[in-house]
Amino acid sequence: MINIIEIKAKSSQSDEIRGKLQNKKAIFKGIDHQIDTYFNCPNGRLKLRQGNIETTLIHYNRANQSGPKNSQVSLHKPKSDDSNLNTVLSNAYGIKVIVDKKREIYFIENVKFHIDTVQGLGDFVEIEAIDEKGEFTLEQLQSQCNFYMKFLNIQDKDLIEVSYSDMILELKD
Repeated sequence: MINIIEIKAKSSQSDEIRGKLQNKKAIFKGIDHQIDTYFNCPNGRLKLRQGNIETTLIHYNRANQSGPKNSQVSLHKPKSDDSNLNTVLSNAYGIKVIVDKKREIYFIENVKFHIDTVQGLGDFVEIEAIDEKGEFTLEQLQSQCNFYMKFLNIQDKDLIEVSYSDMILELKD
């Protein structure tokens, strides 16, 4: 189980955020075209992320709230030749929604940054303060997230409390 404190915010300043991350010597991992397939799941959320940089089966529990929020995450990184996983999960659980996005991925130590363009929704920024090994308290992760929100000039009014999947489902209603 991995602990993450994260935020998601609507963004009209992707170029400025990118520049600030570069000035802070963030490690750029690349641009990933990701298809997130969310499956019907009775407990939390289950999604299969398929991209050229990140391919991961992700189960997580997270409250819908604006501002920094705690997520408890379980990950499985399938082998690259595991093309049947989506089919098996689709047949077992049914597809809830699909999120198609272009994601720029950056890291500063244990903090991950995403600059996202989500099909049908627009541009966003995410900050994830990640504890994979039990090295940080939740308060430390919260502090890191708050620091980078201020550093990137993310305003409270731009914070999003729900996932991209919820936003897409809302558009379909």
